[in-house]
This record gives sequence, C-alpha cells and structure tokens, in this order.
Amino acid sequence: MIIKDKENFFTKNWVVCVGAIICCVLWGSAFPCVKLGYRFFQIDSQNDWASVILFAGMRFTLAGVLVIIFGCITQKKFIAPKPKNIWRVMLLALFQTAMQYTFFYIGLAHTTGVKSAVLNGLGVFFTILIACFIFRTEKFNLIKLLGCLLGFGGIVVLNVGGDFTFSFEFLGEGFIIFSGLSAAVAAGLVKVFSKHEDTTVLCGYQFFIGGLTLTIVGLSCGGRITHIDAGAAFMLLYLAFLSACAFTLQGFLLKYNPVSKVAVFKSTNPLFGAVFSALVLAEYDQLLSYFTLIALVLVCAGIFIINKFGEKGFKFKKSG
Repeated sequence: MIIKDKENFFTKNWVVCVGAIICCVLWGSAFPCVKLGYRFFQIDSQNDWASVILFAGMRFTLAGVLVIIFGCITQKKFIAPKPKNIWRVMLLALFQTAMQYTFFYIGLAHTTGVKSAVLNGLGVFFTILIACFIFRTEKFNLIKLLGCLLGFGGIVVLNVGGDFTFSFEFLGEGFIIFSGLSAAVAAGLVKVFSKHEDTTVLCGYQFFIGGLTLTIVGLSCGGRITHIDAGAAFMLLYLAFLSACAFTLQGFLLKYNPVSKVAVFKSTNPLFGAVFSALVLAEYDQLLSYFTLIALVLVCAGIFIINKFGEKGFKFKKSG
C-alpha cells in the first residue's frame, strides 16, 4: 500500500494506536526469542559476552539490509543518507542499536525474560522526560505526569504480582535499565533527525552501521558462532524482521506525532514481553496472578489519558 499523504495518515488516532501496539507486540516477542536464540546458536550467554554481542550484531546488520531493501522497493530507487546527515545516522546508530542492544543482550542473559520485560517498561518514562526536558520537542504537563504514573504503577503491580525478589544485579537488571535509557535518547533523536532525513533511510542505515559495529566488536573480542541450523537461522531472520518492521513503523509515528503520544504505548511492552516469556520460556510462576489484570487496567488507563488529554493539559476556569 502506497500512502500519499503520510502526515494525515500517521496522525490519525486509530493509526497511532494500532501501529504502536503492533510495534509493542513485536518488541514483546523479542524477549523470549533472544533467549531462544542463545540456545539455538549454542551461545554461553552467561560467560561468553563477545558471542552475545556478535549475535546481536548479526541480527541488526540483517535488519538494516531488510529496511534498505524495503525502502528501495517502495521508493523505486536506491536510498542513501544525504552526506550532511551521515553524522546524524551514526549518532542514532550509537544510541538506538550499538548501546541499547549491548545493554539489552547482556542484561537479558543475566535475568529472566519476564523481569526484563517489566524493567524495560521504564523506558516510557525516560522517553517522555527526555523529549520534554532535553530535546524540548513538546511540553510536559500534569496529564502526562498522571499517565506516566499510571503506566509505572502497572509496572510496579506486575512486578509485585510476579512474586519477584527485588534483588539487583548490575549486569542484569542494571543493563536492562540502561537499555531503556538509551532507547529513550534514540526516540528523541528520531523525532529531531526525521525533519532532515527520510525516516526509512535513517532507520535502515542506523541499523546497518550499528549492527556492523556490534559484529566487529564481537569478532575482535573473540566471539564466535560455531553452530547454526534451520531453527537458528529462522530465529535470526525473525529477530531481524521484527526490528526492521517495528522501528521503521515507530519512526513514522514519531515523525508526525508528539513523542509522548507514541512512547506511552511502550507501557504495554512489559505485558507483551511477560506473556510471551511465560508462554515460550515457561516462566509461568512470574506471570500467573490477578495482579496482571490490575497492571493491564493501569497501563491502558495511562495510555488513554495521555492520548485523549495529553496535549490539552488541565484548563482551569477563572471564577467571577
């Protein structure tokens, strides 16, 4: 489908909602799939961090190739960043791919899929706060604060309901939090940089450069992929596809909408990630609780409030 008026299409509320949820479903499925990837490729994720980084690099290099091919087909020409925007692509590659997924892959290797999904939800707060106070692409108000608190409340309830021990490991929980912070900076950069460069070009080349960087780092530090079969190849292809699809779609949503309106949907990442992790990795003991339903209500309430009232804020009538 070729969309002629992209701004009109991607600012429709139902498009933002459906598009953002699709992104979150794809990202949620990544939590168990990365862990399955460690098994399929027979990577010792606890000790062989170089091979973990190499695995990530292969995924995102391939994701970049897929996005670039998609862009070439839809635009009927070879796409490449303008020379003046190469630094923008490289900076985005640093935060959105190289840093975010170094932290994510190592962190996920040192904690459960369900807990990683919950902690990753903190990225919603980082994204909105950074957009409002650092990039200043939008204004912060009490409505956005309320929506964020409801979403965060859902994350806390899901954490407590999952019967977690609140132990903290820097290489596990700490790295997952750093991953969310890096992703938040990247979202702000996409919002700003998409004014100067085509969104598909930004996404494709930042993936390719970031993935190639991770691959080189992994190889130079002794990382090796010594086993590959049909299951491993399929998992790598799926992980590359979900990244290519989700980040390209998110890029268009961020370009034409306030960051907070899109970012708040990431509050559903913990739910999708936790559900998929429970189903695929059999981490049922951390999920099956009525607290999950309470968390879902809180997250959805936060999403509704920010999308319905976030850009309006509170308006007080003067008396007299």
